[in-house]
Amino acid sequence: MARIKGGLNAKKRHNRVLKLAKGYRGARSKQYRIAKQSVMRALASSYAGRKQRKRQFRQLWIARINAAARLNGLSYSRFMYGLKQAGIDMNRKMLAEMAVSDAEGFAALATIAKEKLA
Repeated sequence: MARIKGGLNAKKRHNRVLKLAKGYRGARSKQYRIAKQSVMRALASSYAGRKQRKRQFRQLWIARINAAARLNGLSYSRFMYGLKQAGIDMNRKMLAEMAVSDAEGFAALATIAKEKLA
């Protein structure tokens, strides 16, 4: 039985990594060793970034709700507590969207929250 050399498989593996490194600057897109390190780091960062994106959006929504609540004479925490007491179960994404696009609707929610707090 003839011996099979590993050149073809190594070449495929190298090309797979170099394809992922396409667009990187300098040796990072040309040399396998350096490209492999860059790709590994990029993939790790993109995984972490997908988790961070969720945190950052929640942070943005809370900032928008807080700003709109303060325009209506409430802090963010008191506004959210008032909504909870009123039995209004609305997620932060929708509340933030209301704060930006539907100020009257948000003001109505704020008055409901105020009444429940009083």
